Amino acid sequence: MKNKIKAVFKWLWRRKWWVLILAAVVVGAMLIFGGGKSKKGDFVTLPINKGELRQVVTATGEIKPVNTVSVGSQVSGTIDELYVDYNSKVKKGDLLLKIEPSVLQASVDEAKASLDSAVSQRNYARNEYKRNKTLYNDGYIARAEMEQSQTTYEQAEQSVKRAQSQYDRAVTNLGYATITSPVDGTVISRKVDKGQTVAASFQTPDLFEIAEDLTSMQIETSVSEADIGVIKEGQAVTFTVDAYPTQTFEGVVRQIRLSPTTTSNVVVYTVVIDVDNSDLRLMPGMTAFVTIIVTEKHDVWKVQNAALLLRSFEGIVENPGDATPKTHLALLRGEQATLVPFEKGLVTATETEVVSDEIVQGDRIIVGRAGMDSAGATGAKRNGGGRGPGGPM
Repeated sequence: MKNKIKAVFKWLWRRKWWVLILAAVVVGAMLIFGGGKSKKGDFVTLPINKGELRQVVTATGEIKPVNTVSVGSQVSGTIDELYVDYNSKVKKGDLLLKIEPSVLQASVDEAKASLDSAVSQRNYARNEYKRNKTLYNDGYIARAEMEQSQTTYEQAEQSVKRAQSQYDRAVTNLGYATITSPVDGTVISRKVDKGQTVAASFQTPDLFEIAEDLTSMQIETSVSEADIGVIKEGQAVTFTVDAYPTQTFEGVVRQIRLSPTTTSNVVVYTVVIDVDNSDLRLMPGMTAFVTIIVTEKHDVWKVQNAALLLRSFEGIVENPGDATPKTHLALLRGEQATLVPFEKGLVTATETEVVSDEIVQGDRIIVGRAGMDSAGATGAKRNGGGRGPGGPM
């Protein structure tokens, strides 16, 4: 047996070039007569399917609390005590921090002393005026002397009011040394530390940021002017965040702000989207990848946009009459091309709705013939049409 096998290999080796030539001829014949190319004249088709069709606008935006309150200081001084930190839950009126009050207390004491002095001077001027008025009525002093004492008394009265105002201001500033929360919420930012000096001479420094309600968030996203015309309040929104890549969140368009901004020569508008965050999974500052659903249709006939690029029925249907690819579809049923009227419905970036009562399940739209030039079917071969009458793509 081994000898026979060796004899066969020796025979093949002596005639190796004839074997190679024969193999090349066989492969060439297979490519020419039985290859995978479409025969000239076969219809190139694309499927018509029923399903869901959506027109959407995509954008990105930042997740933010609906209402964020910045807490500042109206007086200068050194921070004496801090009572809250990041993520602290606070109620309206809760103590946040205290500023060292000695300087402010000294101002109160000084203003109180000035007020007491002004009151004493006022009282003396009032008594002097009363005495002079009595003397004037009895004819013992001139009218000018009486009027001078009256003027002194009125000026002393105004001095008391000024001193009282300064004292009230000093007391109010002392109260500002104790900073409380203006709202119920969560501290999302703390910008100072104990012992730090706060200078409020020219502007109010921010000490904390408090998010009023983290269970209701909003997304502020920018939409270009090319798409803003189809955005309406109340439209449904879906979005994802990198923190939860497998989960899709939902929201609703609440506001389209009319103030435009220009970024890289593109005019954009801010669209505000309300988001339910009852589970507190979404955090302020996350980037949201937003899909705004403009129009949505279910159970409609749809085709790829490439299926509607046919410009003429020449070579596909004999005597099409007044039918054109704008008003009729060329459908393949069995091995025959049939024209049916249609209208375009919803158009998206990749698919188009076709509206016709004559389409049935299994129909395929003819986009050209194998070998047809661009005058017949633009891009039919480029778009992966099937080969053979009714054949699969």
